[in-house]
Amino acid sequence: MRMSRLFVRTLRDDPADAEVPSHKLLVRAGYVRRVAPGIYSWLPLGLRVLAKVEAIVREEMEAIGAQEVRFPALLPREPYEASNRWTEYGPNLFRLQDRRGTDMLLGPTHEEMFTLLVKDLYSSYKDLPLSLYQIQTKYRDEARPRAGILRGREFIMKDSYSFDIDDAGLERSYQAHRAAYVRIFDRLGFDYAVVQADSGAMGGSASEEFLVVADTGEDTFVRSPGGYAANVEAVTTVAPDPQPYDGVPAAHAEQTPDTPTIETLVDHLNERFPRDDRAWTAADTLKNVLVMLRYPDGTSEPLAIGIPGDREVDTKRLETQVAPADVEPFGEADFERYPDLVKGYIGPGVLGSENATGIRYLVDPRVVQGTRWVTGADTPGSHVIDLVAGRDFTADGTIEAAEVRAGDPAPDGSGPLELARGIEMGHVFQLGRKYAEALGLKVLDENGKLVTVAMGSYGFGVSRAVAAVIENSYDDKGIVWPAAIAPFDVHLVVAGKDPAQFEAADDLVAQLEAAGVEVLYDDRPKVSPGVKFKDAELIGIPTIVVVGKGLADGVVEVKDRATGDRRDVPLADLVTTLT
Repeated sequence: MRMSRLFVRTLRDDPADAEVPSHKLLVRAGYVRRVAPGIYSWLPLGLRVLAKVEAIVREEMEAIGAQEVRFPALLPREPYEASNRWTEYGPNLFRLQDRRGTDMLLGPTHEEMFTLLVKDLYSSYKDLPLSLYQIQTKYRDEARPRAGILRGREFIMKDSYSFDIDDAGLERSYQAHRAAYVRIFDRLGFDYAVVQADSGAMGGSASEEFLVVADTGEDTFVRSPGGYAANVEAVTTVAPDPQPYDGVPAAHAEQTPDTPTIETLVDHLNERFPRDDRAWTAADTLKNVLVMLRYPDGTSEPLAIGIPGDREVDTKRLETQVAPADVEPFGEADFERYPDLVKGYIGPGVLGSENATGIRYLVDPRVVQGTRWVTGADTPGSHVIDLVAGRDFTADGTIEAAEVRAGDPAPDGSGPLELARGIEMGHVFQLGRKYAEALGLKVLDENGKLVTVAMGSYGFGVSRAVAAVIENSYDDKGIVWPAAIAPFDVHLVVAGKDPAQFEAADDLVAQLEAAGVEVLYDDRPKVSPGVKFKDAELIGIPTIVVVGKGLADGVVEVKDRATGDRRDVPLADLVTTLT
């Protein structure tokens, strides 16, 4: 491929809407172009990288016996109604009608279609186990598409599904896919972590995410010195044991004027109601947060969440717990409908399905029986002190909605947690029988009895991988591709205008390609060496070969794009050096 013919235009400036390095560099280096928010065209360089990612995925899927199929992206409504996801997906689903008024959708994921396909063709345990996969374009109407191809509305995904007669078979299929993912991530050169995850709307039991470690990642995960790792949505709080409260005074309301925040309340407590054993802290207070849950079917429900005052509600953790509902702030109109709620001074006295408001009240797992709290007295300028859980109030249940912080204990006792950021690149689920039950996927077992098939689901972001690799591998000059997915093996640059240099370069390209080396040849005669070098570093091919002044001495310069190391190599040795 010659640069003089390549359909590419490199840019010196970052696109105005770019936030993360991969977005900036993929556009500047001519790999993708924006069509609309969250929608991108793939140009020749980008397609070459994408194809190499797909090839690695196919090799590892086929190595575990998975077979490739391809479903349409345009799908009928009925299967998604059967699984209830026509409703549960809410506004993230692209819905449309054909000319006959029939409801259709653009597929966000294909559990239903895989399930129905196997149901249509297989009926016996002898047909199982089975693993099928596809690499196909998906569509989700993201509310806030961002970060280029990392979070788009149209993207390419590999989704595979396993079908087994029983749970033991599902476990074997799950482990085979998990091992395949480890090989894929290793081959792509990612710095990654495999973490416990919440199954969310997908359902099922075991669930793990493969996260590429990157400061620009949208996901927060935790890990401990002892090896525990989880997405923050899946972290379970280490709750204290129930505590005796025989010696705790009766709860008493006190005037606490001008204390609408936790900070002002703690200062007031230490000034007016000092403790004998220690100072009051925010952790002694119980903060009650009101939200409104909006369900896909149009209904809504208020929810009160009680958490220690030194914590904040983590929206992502909360959304995971209440899915498929969306979480919205409690607005002025909501407060008007519940006059017993006093902003800044809300307490358990009016909360809970059995109390004045009837608002469901869920508390943090740290709020165990016998714990002693300061919280709102449901009266302006007043708080209750020595309010004891289990003695003075009872919640409707618990919820994992409080933020996870560095230093919190790992649920498995393996040490304090540290926080890191990551990009979700893969997610593997043991779905169990959710979709098979909904769609009637049953087969005859060896005793002639109909049994529901156990399924696994395994997703990998193919187009997202292109960007995620860059988030792990770039510098101030441009992209630094790992050899496994670089668009070419060698970027050959002619650094002068001497015809002899172009003749030598033409010969070298022919030799390298004959040896199986993919070459991008910068043969542009009227472009300065400086521009050619900048383009080569921006595009990021692993090896740069420069045909320049050294040609008079029979050598060319070979540069390692990742390390910047340069060396002169005799012309006669170049092919053997690079193969």
